[in-house]
This record gives sequence, structure tokens and C-alpha cells, in this order.
Amino acid sequence: MTPTPCTDLSAADWLTNSDLPWAQLVTLGPAGFPAYARLRFIPDPVYAGQSENDVELDGDHPSERTPLHDALALLTPHTTTPNDWYVAYWDGWGAEMFPPPVLKAPIVRVPNRDCFLLRGHAANLFAAKTWPGYPHVTMPGRPAFVWPADRAWCVTADVDPHWAGIGADRAAINEILEAAHLDAVPASPGEEQPHYW
Repeated sequence: MTPTPCTDLSAADWLTNSDLPWAQLVTLGPAGFPAYARLRFIPDPVYAGQSENDVELDGDHPSERTPLHDALALLTPHTTTPNDWYVAYWDGWGAEMFPPPVLKAPIVRVPNRDCFLLRGHAANLFAAKTWPGYPHVTMPGRPAFVWPADRAWCVTADVDPHWAGIGADRAAINEILEAAHLDAVPASPGEEQPHYW
């Protein structure tokens, strides 16, 4: 089932009611997972004050959608609800990035990040460049949050970091870390993470 906008926002209560500092919540997700990782879209900075504009990438470097899609494919077997996911998109991407049904949906209010919440099977959503059924509406580059209905894991991809955060059980995180086609490293919530200026 293609993800559809949620009118009942209670599935996002674990985000909206979190007492974590907002920067930790939007980059590594809710507390309580046994393990965390950072899925890097570009390498970490190599010197203090480095700008993302100073990073030289190969011509065949994948877009953010590719590693995100691949990581979610690896996470799918690590949930009892593989066809029932929640996806939250930051509304700050702009109205032109969302089809009318999404724009009309209620907003999930996470500190400093208002989001549209969708529910459904989202495994292939992040490989698509346009919204299903709306071929002229380009999708945002990354979702703010993705989690299965059983909350077995959570992926965050805030707009500022050069990476996505993943919280899950150790087996799922180990699989992400060991995937040769992904650039992932362990992460510790509460510690400052590498960032560009």
C-alpha cells in the first residue's frame, strides 16, 4: 500500500513527547534502542570548519536516496510489521515538494521541525524521484523520520547533517555496519557527532 497521510497523529507521540534535546531527537531518533549508527551520505569532515562544498565526490557518487533505500531494505526483516511504516517529512521542504493530499494533512510538531506524517508500505518510496500518482511533484530528498509500526527501529534524516541516524537492535545495526555498499559507522547518542560548517 502506498503511504497515505495520517489524520491520527498518535503514532508520532514517541517523538512529540520525547524529552531528548531536539538536536539529538532529530538526528539519532528516540532513546532506548540497543545500538545506533550513522549512515553517511558523504564522508565525515577531515578538518575543523570544513564546508560540504569542499568535499570532492566521484561522478558516480550515489544520491542520498540510494543508501537510504538500501539501508531500509536491510532493516525491513528486523520488524514484525514490514509492510506498515510511518514516514514523517519536514514541511520546510516547500509546498511544491508535496502533493495536495499531503499538504492538507495535519502536522506533527517536533521541536523546530513540523512534519507531515504518512503511513503505509514505504520500502520503495525513497528510491522514487516523484510521488506515486503525482509524476510532476518531485519528492523531498530525505524523510525526517521513518519507523515501522512496531517501533523496532527508527531512521532519522534531518536536513542539516550529512548523514542519517539509525536506532535499532544490535543485529540490525551490525548488518548495516557490515554492508559493503553502505558507508555506516557506529554512533553514541548524547555525544557530539561530526558535522560540516
